[in-house]
Amino acid sequence: MKNLIIYFSRADENYEVGYVTKGNTEVIAEYISEFTNADLFKVERKYPYARDYDTCLKETKEEKEQNARPELLKYLDNIDGYDTIYIGSPIYWGTMPQPMFTQLEKLNFEGKNIKVFTTHEGNGIGSVLEDVKRICYNANVSDNTLSIFGHEVLEKKEEVKSWISSN
Repeated sequence: MKNLIIYFSRADENYEVGYVTKGNTEVIAEYISEFTNADLFKVERKYPYARDYDTCLKETKEEKEQNARPELLKYLDNIDGYDTIYIGSPIYWGTMPQPMFTQLEKLNFEGKNIKVFTTHEGNGIGSVLEDVKRICYNANVSDNTLSIFGHEVLEKKEEVKSWISSN
């Protein structure tokens, strides 16, 4: 069984933690990869969000309101070689950042096992699980999600391991 992690993560200025060189969701994605030997695919906008938090908030809100599908730096075209796919993102305005929609909507998830994880500062899973179920309608999407406060990611490696074991 081969695993893949598709995730979006943003470094720079983050809520509650200041400037970081690695985004919170990327930290969790790396933990999952370590425990499952999963391949990693990082979703990245062709034109990154602003480095400062307030400007990034404005950009992401505008994208959400427009239901935008921003252009990506690179695209994952095929997931045929994978059985289980972990989908991870921070919570922006109650759901995944719009670049995740850009990527996920291009893939065929038929017959795949999907596991969802998020990082946040108070929004939990938001509507991510429902959005993933809608996009991956022909997959087996687990209701057992993982949601971690961004400012706690460095302390949550064992929680990630437990979540993987419970799936």
